Amino acid sequence: MADVLEERAGVPVLVCDPAGPPVATTEQALDLIGGAAWGGAQVVALPAERLDPSFFALGTRFAGDVMQKFVNYRLRLVVVGDISAHLAASGALRALVAESNRHEHIWFVPDLAALDARLAA
Repeated sequence: MADVLEERAGVPVLVCDPAGPPVATTEQALDLIGGAAWGGAQVVALPAERLDPSFFALGTRFAGDVMQKFVNYRLRLVVVGDISAHLAASGALRALVAESNRHEHIWFVPDLAALDARLAA
C-alpha cells in the first residue's frame, strides 16, 4: 500500500504506509510534508516504525526538529503505533508525548481508530 490521502472524520489525512521510506533526516520529513501539503492533507498519520530510532531519543533533537517543521508548515503530525518501549526508557519522552497530546499540532496515538476519535472530538 502506498501513502493514501483519506478523509477521516471530515479531515483530509495522509495515511502513510508502514512499509514506506523511513524518516531519518529533516530533509526526509520535509519531503513528506511537501507531498502531504501538495495533496491537500491537513494531517499526516505516520507509523511510528517509519521514524528513525533517533526520533525517540530526545537528546538527538531530531524529534524537535521534525515536529517544528510540521508546525511551521501548519500540518498536524500524528505518530501512530506502539511506542511503549520508547516511553518506558525515557521520562522526558513520556512528558513530551503527554504534553503534545494536550494540544492540536502533534499527537501520539496507538492506532488509526484512536486518531479518528481525536479528530471527531
